[in-house]
Amino acid sequence: MKSKGLTLLLAIVSLVVAGAGLGKFVEPVWRATREAEPALRLDSAAAAAGQGVTLALLGGFRALVADASWVRMYVAWEARDLPATETLLGLVTTLDPRPVYFWLNSARIMAYDFPAWRIETAGGFTAVSPAIQAKFKQQQGEAALQQIDRAMRYHPLSADLWVERANIQLNQLKDLAGAAESYRRAWQQPRAPYFAARLHGELLRRAGRSAEALAWLVKLHPELPTNDEGAGGPVVLGRIRDLERELAVPANNRYQPAR
Repeated sequence: MKSKGLTLLLAIVSLVVAGAGLGKFVEPVWRATREAEPALRLDSAAAAAGQGVTLALLGGFRALVADASWVRMYVAWEARDLPATETLLGLVTTLDPRPVYFWLNSARIMAYDFPAWRIETAGGFTAVSPAIQAKFKQQQGEAALQQIDRAMRYHPLSADLWVERANIQLNQLKDLAGAAESYRRAWQQPRAPYFAARLHGELLRRAGRSAEALAWLVKLHPELPTNDEGAGGPVVLGRIRDLERELAVPANNRYQPAR
């Protein structure tokens, strides 16, 4: 029985790597297997990208198949094949959602590469109107955010995912308020980069919320270690002084660092 199961798994792995029509071959086998083994009748067994490759069936082969599919995705990406790239991104992150790397790079491809490819397919940057280009960027940026939302179900404490979310909101969607909030959420996570906190304050200022930005940076500055240049303590203090001048804060009410 074990050898039969192993043979089945190897067959599925081979199909994935070879890129065959998985739904056509795997789904009947999986259906028959579930009928023969009641313990496998689990509604929660996820199908990878709708292709019928169940995670429960793949078991320990998930990482192997995901890695092989990622290589295939890269080939499709180089060819600028949007449908194939999109399908393989979904397949990889469904098969093995554990590596944050898969999620981050899939979101970046969706946010930045896909709209460029769609513009080129529609005639190129000189032929496609700015309104249509903006529409493509908006659609793909929103799709990328949905991908990050899915990633956060598996990695709820990832600062990197919140930073990537903020970057897409800022650079593709031009959503200052959303990006500011995402940088703030990034700063709340373990091992968050210092720049996330600084950018939260900077985007508050750009959004016309200078008083909030000042309050944020005044609260942040004492938390920054003095022995770490990456923390940017002097930079934050300089921004505090700029905001105090902008807001005409009286001299006796200005922030006085304890060190």
